[in-house]
Amino acid sequence: MRGVREYHSLDEVRQPLAGRLDRAHPPGLFDRLDWYAALHAHCMAGTPVRILTAQEDGREAWLFLLAPSARHVGALANWYSFSWAPAFIGHPNPAMQQRLLERIARHLLTTSAQIGLYPLEDGAPMMQALRHAGWFAVRRAMGGRHLLPVEGRSFAQYWASRPGKLRSLVKRKGRGSPFTLTIARRLTDDLWRDYVDVHDRSWKEAEPGLDFLHDLAERESAAGTLRLGFAQLHGRAVATQLWTVENGVALIHKLSHDAAHDRASPGTLLSHAMFERAIDGDRVRLIDYGTGDNGYKTDWMEQRIPLYRIDAFNPRCASAWLPAARTAISALVG
Repeated sequence: MRGVREYHSLDEVRQPLAGRLDRAHPPGLFDRLDWYAALHAHCMAGTPVRILTAQEDGREAWLFLLAPSARHVGALANWYSFSWAPAFIGHPNPAMQQRLLERIARHLLTTSAQIGLYPLEDGAPMMQALRHAGWFAVRRAMGGRHLLPVEGRSFAQYWASRPGKLRSLVKRKGRGSPFTLTIARRLTDDLWRDYVDVHDRSWKEAEPGLDFLHDLAERESAAGTLRLGFAQLHGRAVATQLWTVENGVALIHKLSHDAAHDRASPGTLLSHAMFERAIDGDRVRLIDYGTGDNGYKTDWMEQRIPLYRIDAFNPRCASAWLPAARTAISALVG
């Protein structure tokens, strides 16, 4: 058994990890070192990181954290992250996972006054670890993710179960549609220019992470997991969607459309094509619409799982007492 080790840059951990959080190993995009490195480089470069690891009998737990101030740490995650969780290497059983997390939590108790972790799918093991280590911790439901378990259905079977209003809209707008729909697996400079062009004309505010999305699209293009969809009118893109498909799971990262064409619903027609490609073409078992409770997601998806935020406060630090009380009251009143 070894003590907790701490690192302060993403590059610093590449050697001790030795590729074990690269694409060939973790099943999910959001567990990988390259995900954390790109997210930090493009979206959080001015914020220090604290990366902690504990080991036991060849098994390891890793926590990737930000340190916005000397005594405050949080999950290395933002609005692009569908989830955040400790990364485990070597398949430790649940009891060992708990011991490793508690050791990291005790280490943080000596250096930090406050911890904020979001978005977690469960969070119960992390809560238990923090409380056993001596933290005052509060877990609150905060938003959710919308999922579609395909369960072996064809697209036609899935589509027949969609709300009648959505099916009628697609049928009506698709009849004689002026849009050309394409789905690319490889990123090119021209496609990225089209993507940015659509975004600049969309209803969205200026995207703070276009460089991050470009990095993601390039990386996933090289791996063959990118699905970049466009609806075009007279040769100009008016709607776009950035998906990735890997290990039987389709992730819907970003949607944009030119608001000037809302009445013709190019985004909805493109979604229809993207879902059909994922289900019948890629044979995915799950489609994940990511975080956020946007109303339109319920038309396309069939499950919602809650996401949780954990706020933990060091009772030894007087500066944490007031925010701890406020957070506890907020959790009680909902």
